[in-house]
Amino acid sequence: MKITIIVVTLNAGDELRATVKSIITQTFRDIEIIVKDGISTDGSLHKLPEDPRIRLICKPDNGIYDAMNQALEEARGEYVLFLNCGDYLYNEHVLENVAAHIEGPGLLIYGDIYDRTSRSRVASNPEMDEYALFRNVPCHQACIYDRKVLLMHPFNTKYKVRADYEQFLWCSYIAKVRFIYISEVISSYMGGGFSEEKQNRRISREEHTDIVENYMPHKSVVRYRRRMRLTLAPLRRLIAGNPVTGGLYNRIKSSVYGKKME
Repeated sequence: MKITIIVVTLNAGDELRATVKSIITQTFRDIEIIVKDGISTDGSLHKLPEDPRIRLICKPDNGIYDAMNQALEEARGEYVLFLNCGDYLYNEHVLENVAAHIEGPGLLIYGDIYDRTSRSRVASNPEMDEYALFRNVPCHQACIYDRKVLLMHPFNTKYKVRADYEQFLWCSYIAKVRFIYISEVISSYMGGGFSEEKQNRRISREEHTDIVENYMPHKSVVRYRRRMRLTLAPLRRLIAGNPVTGGLYNRIKSSVYGKKME
């Protein structure tokens, strides 16, 4: 069983080396690392660590999701994890712990992340019911996908911010994958990424609306939107992302999710 870790990069500077270093130091050795570069000009590729498991793919792309699709087509592992430059595997045992839960094909294994912006662990919902799918799916840095499932439905590049969200819903509603939550921190997340840039927040909201209406019954979407407003979701997002208040908020969230597991 091989796990492919895909790192998409473009002029990432020293972050590329740091991200790749967090992968090659893993205790689980049956891996390949695909670095998909969109023709960097900053010399960052020359700083890559030397490791025979690294495969470098240099060719133009039309953005991060197109680059992820290009790399996916070249992957050889049974399962795939996508890391952005600046994100790291949380510790050297992450992939070993993940591999212990791979029982066969057709799984989507996910865990938690550590958000370096809020300096706190961000728990994923251990139960992927429809409301969880509407409001709080784990980011792709916390997900390990069956490669063959992804190849049936690559990331939809019409979505500029939410293609990984659409992919997750497709995995649930169409592919009927079996979700396995593990109470492990998968990655250390840099935060402040493309989807969180101010100019992309409106796009994110619009894409979310389009995606959920494609997959979920209209009555459910209306009900979940009402519930989000009543539970002050925008305010909670601000609290969660603040370095001062985020730690407490995410500890409370983890406690609530922990009770669901009991």
